[in-house]
Amino acid sequence: MSIFASEGAIIIYLIIAIIAIITLVILLNISLTKKKTVERISESRFAMLTEIDKEYVNYEPKEPNLEINLKDFCEGFRNYAASIHHLYYSIDDVRKFVANLAVSHIMILQGMSGTGKTSLAYAFGNYIKNDPVIVPVQPMWKERTDLIGYYNEFTKKFNETPFLKKLYEANYKNDMYITILDEMNIARIEYYFAEFLSLLEIPNPDGRWLEVVSDMWKNDPKKLENGMLKLPKNMWFIGTANNDDSTFSISDKVYDRAMIMNLDKKALSFDADYKDIPHVSFDDFERMVNKANDSYKLSDSGLESIKLLDEYLQRHFYISFGNRIMKQIHQYVEAYVACGGTEIEALDDIIAKKIIRKLEGQNSNSLKKSKEDLINIVNSSFGEGNMPITISSIERIVSNAK
Repeated sequence: MSIFASEGAIIIYLIIAIIAIITLVILLNISLTKKKTVERISESRFAMLTEIDKEYVNYEPKEPNLEINLKDFCEGFRNYAASIHHLYYSIDDVRKFVANLAVSHIMILQGMSGTGKTSLAYAFGNYIKNDPVIVPVQPMWKERTDLIGYYNEFTKKFNETPFLKKLYEANYKNDMYITILDEMNIARIEYYFAEFLSLLEIPNPDGRWLEVVSDMWKNDPKKLENGMLKLPKNMWFIGTANNDDSTFSISDKVYDRAMIMNLDKKALSFDADYKDIPHVSFDDFERMVNKANDSYKLSDSGLESIKLLDEYLQRHFYISFGNRIMKQIHQYVEAYVACGGTEIEALDDIIAKKIIRKLEGQNSNSLKKSKEDLINIVNSSFGEGNMPITISSIERIVSNAK
């Protein structure tokens, strides 16, 4: 009996020892977890954004440039691009570019390869003394994390992108910011850029908040509120687009929200006399645009011509355009005229890109039958020979109709 009792006692002692070891391991794990938690809390998961907080802690905006106007702004940019970068653009193209910026924070630059689409946007960023960030869009992109990055559960860090860094920095500064989405339609724009398209539709810029993370840490960057970052009102998104077999077609949803610019040919070189201008801030640009809206209202004759074209398109093609496009037409014409152009030039450009474009995909027989009537309506409404871009667009769409 004593032998069995002794063996029983040993077993009990072993069980107690095992329990003690397990308890010790659990306590050590808890201690290590607490230590890692403390380390995690003390070190920010946003390395780049935290550095921006430190860099701009005492930032003060520059003095306003009250002397500049849109006409001088355009001419200055054209001369700057030619003299500094040896990039040559017609004054018409420069006016279109700047007027597009005045209307929408999304712009699509289309045209043949080698016409200077990316260079145009990049040179403009240099001109306003704030180099753009270039984002090469990838074919597999499907969601916003491809643009802004994502939180890595393993490293407990957020994989920040240069794009997110620029968005965050723009919340501190009063500069104009340009993001270039290079070859933006090599992936579906409605997928990876969907949230931005929706946010930019909110009329009040203060209500545009982008979710970056789903939770909040005490040491998160200062401009993040509950894991959300305000989409800065001083940021423009400029995408370059090619139309070939390697790209996706751009949907009406994107075309309606964005301003379009076609770069189909290179301008001739010229001698440029560039003189550096004082810094132009977002507030300066907004002031110039507001002044244009007040000073160069779309004429009654222009409105009547648009109405006649709209009625024809509704009767023959069941095509109409809503308040968004009408508002864009007003703003574009006003800004373009302030840039030094004429109302009819502005109408010719935006009607071709925003209204006539909607004929694409229509029945080819209807298009061919109505071609001459449509051209006559344009000529009679806007004046014979005043709408060469619009007429050319009609002829191109009809010739491509299948």
